[in-house]
Amino acid sequence: MSKRIFVAGHRGMVGAALVRQLQQQSGNEIITRSRAELDLTNQQAVQQFFAGEQIDEVYLAAAKVGGIHANDTYPADFIYDNLMLEANVIHQAFAHGVNKLLFLGSSCIYPRLAEQPMSEDALLTGTLEPTNEPYALAKIAGIKLCESYNRQHDTDYRSVMPTNLYGPGDNFHPENSHVIPALLRRFHEAVQSGASSITIWGTGKPLREFLHVDDMARASVHVMNLPQEEYAAVTQPRLSHINVGSGVDCSIAELAETIGKVTGFTGTIDYDISKPDGAPRKLMDNSKLRALGWQPEYNLQAGLADAYRWYLEHLDTART
Repeated sequence: MSKRIFVAGHRGMVGAALVRQLQQQSGNEIITRSRAELDLTNQQAVQQFFAGEQIDEVYLAAAKVGGIHANDTYPADFIYDNLMLEANVIHQAFAHGVNKLLFLGSSCIYPRLAEQPMSEDALLTGTLEPTNEPYALAKIAGIKLCESYNRQHDTDYRSVMPTNLYGPGDNFHPENSHVIPALLRRFHEAVQSGASSITIWGTGKPLREFLHVDDMARASVHVMNLPQEEYAAVTQPRLSHINVGSGVDCSIAELAETIGKVTGFTGTIDYDISKPDGAPRKLMDNSKLRALGWQPEYNLQAGLADAYRWYLEHLDTART
C-alpha cells in the first residue's frame, strides 16, 4: 500500500539516511521540506503544511544539534528551537489525522551518572549532563509528548533514542561538530599539513558508543514498521521509547587511534586535560531492540572508513 511519508529534517545526516532507507521500499512517496520552505518552529506554517498534505506517517528527525562547544555557547537556541519544532510537528500531525509518527531523540536524555549500560527506565532518575542539559530537556519533552498523545488520543507515536551517530552527511564544522566528524577533519588536515602531533580535548578516558547513521535509519524504519502490539510489549507501561545503539563502547583515546589508522595519521596524539571530558561513560542497553529483530551492520572501523570516504568526496561542502 502506498504511503505518503513526511521526513522532517531530510537535509540533516539522520534525515538523509532515513530518506535513503525509505526509498528502498516500493510504494513510498517521500515528502520533504527545506527550512526555507517550512520553518518547523513556526506554528502557523506547520499547521498549513499538514492541512495541505495528506500525510500517512511522520519521521521527526529535525533538530538543532551540536557538540559540547555549541551546546555551551547557544543553550537558549537549543532548548527553544527543539521544543518548538517538536510541539508543532507532533500536535499538527495529531490534528490532521496522522496516526503513526516516529520521534528521534538522543542518548543525552539519560542522567549523567546513569548505571551502565543505560536502559530505557533510567529516564528521569537523576541529574543530566550540564554541558547539554537544555538540548536533553527538549528531547525528553519530545518523548513525553509522544507518550501523552498516545495516552490521551490513542495515537501510535513512537520514540527511538540513538547513541552518538556519525556517517555520510555529518557536520564537519571545526567548532560546532560532534566528536567523530571533528576528529576526522582534524586528523585529515594534520596528514595534509604533515603535522607530527595532534591535541585532543580532555583526558581521552571517557567511554562512548557510536553508531553509523545508516544503521540508525534501518533501526528507525524497523521500529516504525513493527506491529503495535510488538512495540507495546517492550515499551509498557507507557508506550515509551526504545534505545538504538551498537552495544559496544570505546574510550576517546581508542577512537582517536582508530581514526588515525583510517586517515593515515602516523604522528603522536596528545591530550589537553584542562578541557572538559563530559560524562564519564555513555553506553546504551539495546537489548529491547535486538529482541525485536534488529542489529547493526557496521563495526566502528568499517563505519569510520565509510564516513571518511564521504568526507573526502565532499571536501568543499563538508568543511563549511
